[in-house]
Amino acid sequence: MNKRIMLKAFAAAVITVCVGSNSALANEAVLKIGVDGVMSGAAASWGLVNKYCAETTADMYNAKGGIDIGGKKYKIQVVALDDKNDPNISISNAEKLTSEGIKYIIGPNIDTTAIAVKPVMERAKAMDFPYAFSKELYQSPASASVLGMVASYQVGPVIYKYLKDVKGVKSISFVARDESDAKNQQVEGVAAAKALGLKVIADNDSYEPGTMDFMPIMTKIVMGKPDAIVLSGVAPSDAPLLIKAARDLGFKGTISTETGQDAKILAQIAGNKANGFLSVGGASTPAIQSDYMKQFVKDYKKRVGEWNDEAGTKVYALEMILAVLQKNPKAMTDVEVFKKAMPTFKMINPFVKTKTILQFVGTKDFGRKSQVGVPLIVNAYKNGSFSAVYVGQVQN
Repeated sequence: MNKRIMLKAFAAAVITVCVGSNSALANEAVLKIGVDGVMSGAAASWGLVNKYCAETTADMYNAKGGIDIGGKKYKIQVVALDDKNDPNISISNAEKLTSEGIKYIIGPNIDTTAIAVKPVMERAKAMDFPYAFSKELYQSPASASVLGMVASYQVGPVIYKYLKDVKGVKSISFVARDESDAKNQQVEGVAAAKALGLKVIADNDSYEPGTMDFMPIMTKIVMGKPDAIVLSGVAPSDAPLLIKAARDLGFKGTISTETGQDAKILAQIAGNKANGFLSVGGASTPAIQSDYMKQFVKDYKKRVGEWNDEAGTKVYALEMILAVLQKNPKAMTDVEVFKKAMPTFKMINPFVKTKTILQFVGTKDFGRKSQVGVPLIVNAYKNGSFSAVYVGQVQN
């Protein structure tokens, strides 16, 4: 009898604690933001930077009591899931995030995973901000995705023109990982190079995912004697191995890519052999950083331990989401309100020191404004760090 009374008392105590906890949580409004991206494997850097940027931004707002939307303060909670670059896992992650009522998800990071979650976003009446370049994600009738960075076909022509005008490049070769997004970037790069009058020596060469020995493929590329080599859609861990193989084979020309890279990985694996390597840069170089961006860099380093240039681009997604929600509180639960606001939405870019407008762009490439208008920056790597060689803007 006493044992039964004790059990009832224990159960009552547990229920009281749970109710108390739930009441406390109910008093604090929370805005959940999802991150669905690759956080392990060869391309881990891409998704981890998404995660770290979102968490850093959330911490900065939360330290000030949260974000005011419609006269109410919300603490920002980032829910990040690793899709391991696997479309099936990415779908599962998207389903889990949207089932929790999350309306805005940052990521995924490549075409195959971004395309895979598109139906999930549409069914759940949610939106994602991928770092994938397939135009079918951003062109009508699609409307659930917003490109979070500069696309390869937007930065490629800029790099090739720089190579032609500044480096005197006349011939070029392309090599890509044998995956749909990288191969698509290769096709688009070849077309852009030909449009600029460059001679394309290799236009279809590729290597299998998981390759560690790049000497065979780079031997073929180098033997073609191009002035420049483009590593289409290259992952951060593959880039230094490809560069090292090319240099060890005696290649003296310029090597470039249209994807974001990690200076630390380049330094560790390729060292000085990566000097001169061109890539798409983070959208906030030290020379143009505002005080707010400098504080973000400081907080990011405190969280992660080091800076990654790509974070200069990926800091934009959550900031844009929050800014649109502040101006359109109903978009908290209705993404159609968000979509209707995008064509005319404008704000002062908080990350650069000069007064410039930040807005959605993409009409030229997608027929509608379905891209975050981050600055277009091309970086050159040298002795462990990047420096900008070009700063521009994607056309509206």
